[in-house]
Amino acid sequence: MPLDPRARRFLDALAAMNPPRGLALSVAERRAGLAQLLGFFGAADEVAAVDQFELPGPHGGLAVRAYTPLGAHIVERLPAMLFFHGGGLVAGTLDTHDPICRALSNASGCRVLSVDYRLAPEHRFPAAIADGCAAVEWIAAHADELYIDRERLGVSGDSAGATLAAVVCHAVTTAGQVPLAFQFLLCPIMDLAAETDSRRSLAEGYLVDRDTLEHDLRHYLAPGADPADPRISPLRAADLSRVPPTAVHTAEFDPLRDEGQAYAERLRQAGVPTRYRCHPGMIHLFYGMRGLITYAGVAFAQMGADIRSLLEPV
Repeated sequence: MPLDPRARRFLDALAAMNPPRGLALSVAERRAGLAQLLGFFGAADEVAAVDQFELPGPHGGLAVRAYTPLGAHIVERLPAMLFFHGGGLVAGTLDTHDPICRALSNASGCRVLSVDYRLAPEHRFPAAIADGCAAVEWIAAHADELYIDRERLGVSGDSAGATLAAVVCHAVTTAGQVPLAFQFLLCPIMDLAAETDSRRSLAEGYLVDRDTLEHDLRHYLAPGADPADPRISPLRAADLSRVPPTAVHTAEFDPLRDEGQAYAERLRQAGVPTRYRCHPGMIHLFYGMRGLITYAGVAFAQMGADIRSLLEPV
C-alpha cells in the first residue's frame, strides 16, 4: 500500500525544515524534539480517571500514572497492563505518552499503568530493565489495592518502550516471579544489532532514521556492552517458550517493521499464541500523531481488540 498521504505531507514538511542529523543532537535536543512532536500532533481522549502514585524502585521511587477506561469505575477490578513509553530509552516521559495511554486504556478496557523508568545516559543499561522488573513485581503484589485483576496483568510499550516490555516480560516469566497474562508490543525495536531489509530500505526519510537509532544506542549502552545481548535485543533470546500470549503491531513504512514481524514468528515457532498486525501505509510513531494521521483512531480500535483477545479464556 502507498504511504498514507497525511504521513507523506508531514515527512515532506519535516524534510523541508532540514532538521539536524540524529547523531548531531544532544540528549536534551532529542528529548525536546520528541516532546514537541507528540505534544503538537497528539490527541488526548477523556478517560474515567487518571491517578498517579509512586512505587519503590531499585534506586528510589518510580512514578506511575494509572488510567481507568471510560465506562469503568475507579474501584472496579479490571485487567491491567504496565506501559513503558518509547523514546529510545533516552527520551520520553509520562506526559509525552499520556494521549497514547488514554487511547490504549479506552480501546482495551484495561487499567493502564504508565511507568516512569530511569533514562540513559544518566542511567545506562540495565537500569531501565531493573526498574521495569521492580514495577511488575510490586504492582502484581499490590494488585488488590490497585483494583487490578492479578490473573489478567500484562506488559506493553511502544518503540524502545516495547523493547523494554519484551525484556522485562521475558525476565519475570522465565524466573517464575510473575506469571504475566499477555504482552502487547507496538512498533518494537527487537534487535539492536540487526540489519534487516526494512532497516536498509527505510533508513532515511521515514521519521525514525538510522542516525537516530544509533544516537540512542550510543547513549543507552556503556562502552563494551554488546548490542546482541538478549537483554538489549530480545529477538535474540535463546528460548521464548515461556513468554505469555502476545500481540505485535508494526507499521509498513517503519525501519523496525521486519524485526517486529520476526519476533512474532519466533513466538509462534515457540508455541506462544501470537497475533501480528502490520498497519498499512503507516510510519513509526503514527499512533502518537492522531491529531494529524486519522488512521491512528482505526489502529487503536484494532490494538484494543487484539489485547482483549489475549485476555479471553483459552
